[in-house]
Amino acid sequence: MKSSYKIAIKLDFLRYQGKPPAYEKKLLRLFRKAQYSKLFLKKIYKVLFILHCKKRHIEFPIDINVQPGLYFGHSFGITVNPKVTIGKNCNIHKNVTIGQENRGKRMGTPNIGDDVYFGVGSTVVGNITIGNDVLIAPGAYVNVDVPSHSIVIGNPAKIIHRDNATESYIENKV
Repeated sequence: MKSSYKIAIKLDFLRYQGKPPAYEKKLLRLFRKAQYSKLFLKKIYKVLFILHCKKRHIEFPIDINVQPGLYFGHSFGITVNPKVTIGKNCNIHKNVTIGQENRGKRMGTPNIGDDVYFGVGSTVVGNITIGNDVLIAPGAYVNVDVPSHSIVIGNPAKIIHRDNATESYIENKV
């Protein structure tokens, strides 16, 4: 537990230039401890993580598959489905929803690649794939596959190809 936890938390903190704000620091520590601890401690950390999240209206399950380099920007009102997979160097800002579609051809949850930036108030739903190096603009609604090196804007989603789409948005990559 110790070495895996220490590596994951070190990489998460690196995204904040080593000094995350107090709330995000506590949130990330509890999240990673709940993920990497053994039975009894895992339950304690999970409860502490859930209580900490409730204060900020965050629904972020500890069982989610999240690679290192997770970054919360002004974490408040974030909802992520437990079946979502998230790659490394992901930025999630306030009022973001990454959820499930319950019917139709896109029934399921998203698979998120590496270096993805979720702008404030963006929503991503359904059994879709978000490629690597994707910037999802604030307020965008995404329920279609997004290729790598893209910017997504609006509702319905408009996809614009752009090399280095997240340059200057995602920094201190792990």
